[in-house]
Parts: sequence; structure tokens; C-alpha cells
Amino acid sequence: MRFSLFIHMERWDDSVSTEQLFAELVELTLLAEKAGFSTVWIGEHHSMEYTISPSPMPQLAYLAAVTTKIRLGAGTIIAPFWNPLRVAGETALLDVISGGRAEVGLARGAYQFEFDRLAGGMPGKEGGQHLRELIPAVRELWQGDYAHDGEIWQFPVSTSVPKPVQQPTPPMWVAARDPDTHDFAVANGCNVMVTPLMKGDEEVADLVSKFETAVANHPEVARPEIMVLRHTFVHDEADPEGWRPAAEGVNKFYRTFDAWFGNKTDPVDGFLEPSPEAKFAERPEFTPESLHRTAMIGTPDEVITRLREYEALGVDEFSFWSDNSLSHEQKKRSLELFIEKVVPEFS
Repeated sequence: MRFSLFIHMERWDDSVSTEQLFAELVELTLLAEKAGFSTVWIGEHHSMEYTISPSPMPQLAYLAAVTTKIRLGAGTIIAPFWNPLRVAGETALLDVISGGRAEVGLARGAYQFEFDRLAGGMPGKEGGQHLRELIPAVRELWQGDYAHDGEIWQFPVSTSVPKPVQQPTPPMWVAARDPDTHDFAVANGCNVMVTPLMKGDEEVADLVSKFETAVANHPEVARPEIMVLRHTFVHDEADPEGWRPAAEGVNKFYRTFDAWFGNKTDPVDGFLEPSPEAKFAERPEFTPESLHRTAMIGTPDEVITRLREYEALGVDEFSFWSDNSLSHEQKKRSLELFIEKVVPEFS
């Protein structure tokens, strides 16, 4: 099982500049590359200071110039906000800039807030239709001239300019949860990325089972890969309460996610206060004690034990999700401990 880094700039107030946050993102990426991580992943989110990434492309292009080996993953492009020609051309250009290191992740989208602003208020649940039409079209454009007459997009004969370095295509990943999305991804030769969010490792097993069912249903397709993305924080064994700041930080992250996902309050200049603790009085999965068990939070030995279970399930890639509302210094120390104490056990 290999490791990757999933990272965004997180801005929780105006005391830290975006320039500083990007410098910190680069620093953590360089640490991950030196440690042999396979990929750095950056997603797409709009008008949200707590996950700053209106497009992963310029960030990944910059990282291409300051790295040499780590692969560069869009994790993920939100299908309804793009046109197939833009996806094909921009990801192919990233592949050229990086010398063939691009990984292309795609998703249907999650926040209705974003659909209200970028897709004319289209219900977010309809984004799956865009995803299913986009992926085959992008593949065709990477290969050469192609005209598209779909339900969503129509365009005359066109091609991707430039073409990607990786042939026949760069690796494609689909963010999946329900069985139908797993099946679509595997049937189309795409790898699958999953996140159990606040659920325990039984959810990881269930998501892997859905993936394995899709693989079994498509013996005609070369076996794709599955990646598990999970909030990760490693603390020193000498501090028995070292888990608590991380669990409280992830709690703040998910309460903020809840506020944006609920789409009930207008943000102020890109900031939205986390939903209050009182809202989750009957939701034990939000407590720091529960998040200590479900997020990948623990001492090196505790993390190694759980990752061994993921490896036994057949997980190909574990992505160290660094977003947790904590300071850069805390994130850096956690990543350093992971690199020093955990990674060697899987080399």
C-alpha cells in the first residue's frame, strides 16, 4: 500500500495570508515527495476560505516545477462546472508541464452552495449525469478528433490541445460512494477514491466491498485501484492526550463542512462559522472521542495497526488528508512523525 498527501489551503480568519498558506502547502508537499509519497492531491472548491482551491490546476502546475517525482492529482474536478474540452486540454497541459505526472480525479460535486453559483441552481444530486457524460468524452478528446452530441454538451469535431504525455490516457479517478458510481467507474476503467468521513473502519470495509463487487461484475476490464482518503494526525507516544487537539480540530472542520453543506446561512467574505456544538448533541459521531476512533488519529503504533487492516482489505493507496483546522506547525509535526515512524513499516 502506497501513501499520498491530500491537502488544501485552510484559512480560518484573516490573521494568515493566502500567500503564507500556499508556501506552507508547498513545504508539506516537498516533505511528502522526499518521503516517497506517490501523489499530492488538491481538490476544487469555490468561495470557501476553509478550503481554498477554485481550481487545482495552477497549484499543481506550480508544484510540477518545484518537484521531480511526486505525481500531481486533481482530487477532484467537479464535473458540472467544466466542459469536456477544458478538462481534456487543461489536464493534458498539466501532464505536459509535469513530464507525465498528472492524475485526473473527477466527482459529481457535494455543496449545493456551489451549484447555486456555478450551475444555475441545478440540484447537486444531478451532477452524476455530468460525470458520466464527461469521462468518455475527455478520453475521446485525448485521442484525437471527436464530435460530441450528448444530453448536456454538444460540440463539433474538436480535439484536446495539447495531448497528454501518458498514453493512452493519464490515470482517471472517480470519487465514489454508492454502488452505481463504483460500477460506472470500474466499467470505464477508472480508479476509485473513497472517504468514510466520520464513520469507522467498518465503513472502509463496506466501501471496499462495493468496489470489489464492481470489479467482479466487470472481468472484461483490467483491475483498477482503490484509494482511501482519511483525516490523519500522528502524535507522539509520550503525550497520551496528544490525540485531543487533532480530534477537536477535525470536529471543527466537520462542523464547518456542515454549515456550508446545509446552505442555510450566507457566508461573509468567504467565511462561515462552524455549526454550533449544540446542534450535534444527539450526534455522537461528532464528539472528539468518537473522531479519535474514526479519523486516523493516534500514535505511530496505533496508526500502523489500523493501516495494516486497510492493506489487508486490498486498499492500494492511503491518502493522508491534512485538512483539520490546526496550525501549520501541528500539521508539519504530524506529517514528520508519519514519515519517520509509519511509512518505513510499509516500504
